[in-house]
Amino acid sequence: MLNWIGLVISWIGALGIITIGVAYMGKNAKNAAGFGLPTSPAPEARGWWQVKGIRDIVTGLLVIVFTFAARDQLALLMLLLAVIPLGDMWIVLTNGGPRKTAYGVHGATAVAMIAAAGLLVA
Repeated sequence: MLNWIGLVISWIGALGIITIGVAYMGKNAKNAAGFGLPTSPAPEARGWWQVKGIRDIVTGLLVIVFTFAARDQLALLMLLLAVIPLGDMWIVLTNGGPRKTAYGVHGATAVAMIAAAGLLVA
């Protein structure tokens, strides 16, 4: 049962991050504001949003692929991928972004991913 809970958390995270990634690919200023950094660059200088977008899409796809192709390794993948939101949290904190976003969005995401990894091996 715990394994299934970990799997559900993994899938919710995968689908959620793919959705966020698609929004970033469209250079969505509202979405970028939710990351916790300023959204002031001119539209032609917002390519970094697309870099984040493709990273997020691929992250979600990896989780989905591992679910079917290497489920026994999914826990390790989730644990490793948790480094991404931890890095995002650090970026927000070291660039004057809101602590609430750093901890509440990025930190909470990392905790959920680590919890999913633990549940997947339970």
